[in-house]
Amino acid sequence: MPWFIKQETFTAAMTSLSAEDRRLHCHAHRCWVEAQRNAGIAMASGFLVDDQHKPGGGGLLVFEAQSYESAVAFIRADPMIARNLVDWTLHEWKPVLGSLRA
Repeated sequence: MPWFIKQETFTAAMTSLSAEDRRLHCHAHRCWVEAQRNAGIAMASGFLVDDQHKPGGGGLLVFEAQSYESAVAFIRADPMIARNLVDWTLHEWKPVLGSLRA
């Protein structure tokens, strides 16, 4: 099954929220990711940090899906995407060397 990488960055709508509201949305996202993992979807999720180890640069989600179309449908169910709180890109990834254990 193909692997996909979704990269996301916060939208102005997200950055304009209070820190508490951002935490609530991030928590909903993490719960969604955990539910997908518990359902058997192979994936790894995390956030990006800058050279000072400060978050805010966005995040990555690496996961398996049947096709590009099914990958798009899958990530559109992510609460942060459904609420337009992140801009995102999606790429199918063709691993050449190594392996992932998600």
